[in-house]
Amino acid sequence: MDTPSIESITSPNPDAAAPAHEALAGAGSSSAPRTAPARIALVGVHGFGAHHLRNLERLSTQGLVELVAVADPHPPAPGALPETTAIHANLDGLLAGDHRPAVIIVATPIQTHAPLALSVLASEADLYLEKPPVASMKDFLRLQDAASAAGRSVQIGFQSLGSHALTALKKLADGDTADELPAIGTLKGISATGRWVRDKAYYKRSRWAGKRSLDGVDVVDGVATNPLAHAIATALRIAGAREAEDLAFVDTDLYRANDIEADDTSVIRMKTISGLPITCALTLCATESVEPYVTLHGTEGTAVFHYTEDRVTVHTEAGETTHVFGRDDLTENLLQHLSDGVPLLSPLAHSGAFMRVLEAIRTAEAPALIATEFVTWRGTGDQAHALIPAIEDILERATLAHATFSELGLPWARPDTSGSESLFSTGSDPESPDPQNTDPDTPIAVLRDGSSLNTGLSPRPYLHPVATQSGIVVTEHLASDHPWHLGAGFALQDVNGSNFWGGRSYRRAAGKYVDQKDHGRIEIAGTTHYPNLTQMDLQWMGADGGLLLEERRTFRRTLLDPRTWRLDLQTELTAVVDASLESPGSHGAEGSGYGGFFWRLPATTVPRIFSSTAEGEPAVHGSVSPWLAWTGEFDGGAATLLFGAPPESPDPWFVRCSGYPAVGSALAWDSAVELAAGETLGRSLTVWISDGTLDASDIEGLVAGR
Repeated sequence: MDTPSIESITSPNPDAAAPAHEALAGAGSSSAPRTAPARIALVGVHGFGAHHLRNLERLSTQGLVELVAVADPHPPAPGALPETTAIHANLDGLLAGDHRPAVIIVATPIQTHAPLALSVLASEADLYLEKPPVASMKDFLRLQDAASAAGRSVQIGFQSLGSHALTALKKLADGDTADELPAIGTLKGISATGRWVRDKAYYKRSRWAGKRSLDGVDVVDGVATNPLAHAIATALRIAGAREAEDLAFVDTDLYRANDIEADDTSVIRMKTISGLPITCALTLCATESVEPYVTLHGTEGTAVFHYTEDRVTVHTEAGETTHVFGRDDLTENLLQHLSDGVPLLSPLAHSGAFMRVLEAIRTAEAPALIATEFVTWRGTGDQAHALIPAIEDILERATLAHATFSELGLPWARPDTSGSESLFSTGSDPESPDPQNTDPDTPIAVLRDGSSLNTGLSPRPYLHPVATQSGIVVTEHLASDHPWHLGAGFALQDVNGSNFWGGRSYRRAAGKYVDQKDHGRIEIAGTTHYPNLTQMDLQWMGADGGLLLEERRTFRRTLLDPRTWRLDLQTELTAVVDASLESPGSHGAEGSGYGGFFWRLPATTVPRIFSSTAEGEPAVHGSVSPWLAWTGEFDGGAATLLFGAPPESPDPWFVRCSGYPAVGSALAWDSAVELAAGETLGRSLTVWISDGTLDASDIEGLVAGR
């Protein structure tokens, strides 16, 4: 076969394995001196190839290797190579020379990996191939077949996989205590976060930079497949996902703020065949570059692995423990494998799961362009870089909730059309037009079925966003402080031991919140829409899958004037079995009797919380009054939320402001509510949603007209 040429390469891949500060070069383990140094050839000497040159120089001084030849259309600077090293313009010339390399390292642009790797395997050399291995699953399978047929070893340049921390993290993932680190309990999920900055010059460095394809050849040079590929590869390795079949599914949510084809800001969500969720939230549009990290989320704590630094920090109730580990150099590991049979740390076969991710990205819909109004530019000229405001919090929300940007409902993300529908809009009452809003069909309440939520959030239907007539959003969901806070809805933390609230459960015996696999889900059995009214039949399924409650929930919308509309929520809970409805308060957590109706607000400035009998969070919290009001400056302007208490029962108000903004009507404040099988409990609540700030007289008028 003809040997592919690299003469058309304008500049080798500076991110072939990682940027310079992610070089991951380790002092590494040193093998015993050989009787003769291993003969090495390097294809691509610039970009990350320069790192390989430095590493080979180190190994050469130890008598382990001899760099016999390099290939690059742009020769290295004079004196950069040993005098005995031959220089070729391309791989054709290198293979034609009488160099007899035992190993050839390929550190070239992504789209050249497949043809160059196949040519190396057709020679008599083993292969070190930089990441990503190739640009498509088809080429990956071809490469595997070629390596098997040739009987050659292939090491893939995911340098983080040489970290000794992985052994300790595997123990933590298995629920054990590592020698250096305390246990974190049962592993619930894994996340990876990468926040880097890349300027315009980064995307001008070569023709292929930021491309999905070039001249009909796949490139896939996106944030997840090249600069922050180590984040995904490391998370997969810790999760035990090596081959493509180890992943049950891969979801992608891809965006770009830069003028490129590929993604620069993305969420990659996966689940292993064992059911472990893995979510990677990555961007090249951060405020500043931060070392990326992989987080293990356990029932008793978290372990954060800064893989470029081999540093693991474990957070538990007992405190914080940090340990810095050593690392094996992948080139040395390959040489030891060839001489002594030491297992490869990053063999080709173990990149199958990563290639499953790359293939999902390659075949996904093209990344959506983030509108200019949601992007800020810093710097000038080629040094200017895109910044997505609040991206740090956005990435944290995505990883904690295992949610995509679309599911978070970000204004620049693709609309989440699966599992959500506009419940009410400004134009749903034709006899009461809204003069403040130029779009007569702007949604003011969106119903989400919650079916795609992670199990730990207790999937359930809820309203978000809910907005005033002028479009000021007054709900929040999937917040980084409490990802299980879901807009406006109805839920309980404990029904017969199943958690329908999300997050941890408070248990009297433990005297604290504990992480348990006790999450139930509320499923929609049927929905009926009428003008300005929606009725849902719901089923409360326990953690074991058993049906505990049936619910009839009704949302009614009434437009009162151009400034104010009213939302009436009614629920009837019918016990299918004898049911005990409880809260943290009924389990002994004083003042934490939340459960029932709950409304999570977005951040507000100058908030005022008051009722007919009290003023301020401490006084209103736990009180009983016919109404509670919240006024403040929201994103978009001033607004007022007025909550009317249920007439069926004097349930106390649950209020939070200083820690997070939320209001609830507590169904089981400090004692359980018992329902016999077949018994029904009802609650009716009203929320007035108004633009501007309502005063006491306005409020009394609204309540009187309820």
